[in-house]
Amino acid sequence: MFSLAKLRNIKEEGVTFASHIDGHKIFMGPEESMQIQSNLASTIAMAFDECVENPAEYNYARNSSERTVRWLYRCKAEMDRLNSLPETLNNRQMLWGINQGSTYEDLRVDNMRKIRALDLDGYAIGGLAVGESAEEMYRIIEAVEPEMPKDKPRYLMGVGTPANILESVKRGVDIFDCVMPSRNARHGHVFTWDGCRNLFNAKYVLDEHPLDENCDCPVCRNFTRAYIHHLFKSGEMLAMRLSVMHNIYFYNTLLERIRIAMDNNEFEEFFDNNISKLALRI
Repeated sequence: MFSLAKLRNIKEEGVTFASHIDGHKIFMGPEESMQIQSNLASTIAMAFDECVENPAEYNYARNSSERTVRWLYRCKAEMDRLNSLPETLNNRQMLWGINQGSTYEDLRVDNMRKIRALDLDGYAIGGLAVGESAEEMYRIIEAVEPEMPKDKPRYLMGVGTPANILESVKRGVDIFDCVMPSRNARHGHVFTWDGCRNLFNAKYVLDEHPLDENCDCPVCRNFTRAYIHHLFKSGEMLAMRLSVMHNIYFYNTLLERIRIAMDNNEFEEFFDNNISKLALRI
């Protein structure tokens, strides 16, 4: 719904899209969304919602947020129906609600209070990292987090950089998803414990160091910055592949170290030691 904003028409019933291929009409509402996700048999089904691009006009954000709550009730009813059917592939599929309200704290808090009343399996904060500053994003997380159930997972959708993840964990977020590790890698941006490197930069032409001297991934063990720089400049697909491998390994390691630090009551120290470096563009 967000990426096809120019090809959609939103109504109470749901959303009608014009196919970007041949223009034919496609309708999806809460019920259709739940049916598709049920057929996929995923562990978690996400509620059908509207992600509003920031900045958004207050009245539009309010109307959209309220409609998203109404859609959530329909999602839950349809999910309950689907999970009761004997032919359903995963009749223990969970439904997670999505908090919306743009960058308006009152809308966000009101929305969260309404969706938590459904006692769902988990809750997501949506509609962030879509045009607002990082500071605004953190402000909204701080406003919403106290209203989220303490015993349910908190999921921040579509975020983000290593620094975003650290800042959000500090504010109570548990789960993330983002295309950044792979998408940025394909454009030559690799994340390291010293900051983000742009491998297109000429300074890497003769640099025989690994991408990250503090990383033990297969890429860092076997290839140099100079070699991967050469692959990018030559238009070789291997450059993207190696960079994606490293970034995904780096993100997995980052989250592993965050969990270990939290288990050992050392997260604040881990945060202080890493936040400025992880936010750096080398």
